[in-house]
Amino acid sequence: MPQMAPISWLFLFLLFSIIFILFNMMNYFVYFPLTSKSKNLSKINTMSMNWKW
Repeated sequence: MPQMAPISWLFLFLLFSIIFILFNMMNYFVYFPLTSKSKNLSKINTMSMNWKW
């Protein structure tokens, strides 16, 4: 089998690295966190956690 030239390995490494970085950037910037617009968050029932000795 013929060996690949080092410039070809370098080109493939750069190509796959750029594709990997672009894929991760697209996944990062496309994500939209869901914001709850309801006012139920202010009505959370908080139980007192005092110890009853």
